[in-house]
Amino acid sequence: MNCPKCAFELTRKYYKGMFEVESCPNCRGMWLDFHELDKLEDLAFDEDDRKGSLVHFQSRTEYPCPHCGMKLDEFQYRLYDLKLDTCAENDHGFWLDAGEDERVMELMGRRAGDTLRKINAEAEWKRVLKGMHGFLKKK
Repeated sequence: MNCPKCAFELTRKYYKGMFEVESCPNCRGMWLDFHELDKLEDLAFDEDDRKGSLVHFQSRTEYPCPHCGMKLDEFQYRLYDLKLDTCAENDHGFWLDAGEDERVMELMGRRAGDTLRKINAEAEWKRVLKGMHGFLKKK
């Protein structure tokens, strides 16, 4: 497979020793098979039902999918200020430019913290309402 951005031959490597990806030795981008983006996200936040929608605002690019050669689509990642590329035609996977892997994990880490704060706030509010309900019943 070749890099969709600079056409160098992709090499296989283990991402942080955890799973295999195809990486460009020239531009340092990486190809993640369709399920591997979820594995990357799970390093920071593994509650899939709380991650939100993955793809927003898709548009066609001129970059070819390393697997099938079809044009990749660029999309806004989970409504964050990050755009990634995907093979939307055949669900082959995702292209991440250099550093975008770290950005994905940063965003998922932030999402995990936000979700925990929300859960804690809801639990506290439930406790307060229960206390108010008990107080009003006594009157």
